[in-house]
Amino acid sequence: MPESGGMILYPRECRTHILYYPGKSMHMRFDLHIHSNHSSDSNLAVDDILKRAVRNGLDGIAICDHNTVEGSLGAIRRAQEMNLPLLVLPGIEISTSDGHLIVLGVRENIPAGLPASETIMIARQKGGVAIAPHPFKKEGIGFAAKDADAIETFNSRCVFGENETAKNLAVSLGKPEVGGSDSHLLSTIGIGFTDIDARRTESAVLESIRKGKTVSGGRVIPLHIMMIHSARSLSRKIRRHAREFHSKIFLV
Repeated sequence: MPESGGMILYPRECRTHILYYPGKSMHMRFDLHIHSNHSSDSNLAVDDILKRAVRNGLDGIAICDHNTVEGSLGAIRRAQEMNLPLLVLPGIEISTSDGHLIVLGVRENIPAGLPASETIMIARQKGGVAIAPHPFKKEGIGFAAKDADAIETFNSRCVFGENETAKNLAVSLGKPEVGGSDSHLLSTIGIGFTDIDARRTESAVLESIRKGKTVSGGRVIPLHIMMIHSARSLSRKIRRHAREFHSKIFLV
């Protein structure tokens, strides 16, 4: 099998068409943390994300935009319209008062700004799976991750040991582990992933995550890619502040 930076990239035909039997469990690879242009810090079009995910041999993805499910719902529709061999999970990354929290399996927005514990409770009431992404980055919920259904123990944008700390916490608590790329660029989709043992349905995948039938893995984003993303993020912030400044001038 071809390898890329220590990560084995399995051809789609080897991992799905051979292993998949209707009604039977199979091993699938998902990138559970991708941002589309429905997030203010990403400019990725949904169609481009879907095509790249298929090209990279993924079996499924979750688009988790900041405080909105619109990107993921649009991706579900487009994957069906394009007849792609890709299972798209509904998702959202919520800005709680304690930090970011991913919820999979919900099709409506959950209010931002609430404590993580309350957000997790709401997510479960709606049938969602609450995941603590990059818990030990600046935007993470830290040790409040103990209350989540699963912990993201591999995030391709964590380069300072945050993944190891998250892994240690998950293992000590016996929590399910997931991984994702946290992609804001097409070139990084799939370099962080979750291998899941489940039937090829949304409900079965979510239940397998809850039960810990998962393995997280991948490789961190190369430094030059990280620099490109940082530069683009800075450019977007400058443009946004310029628009806000311009609006204030003409409102005076």
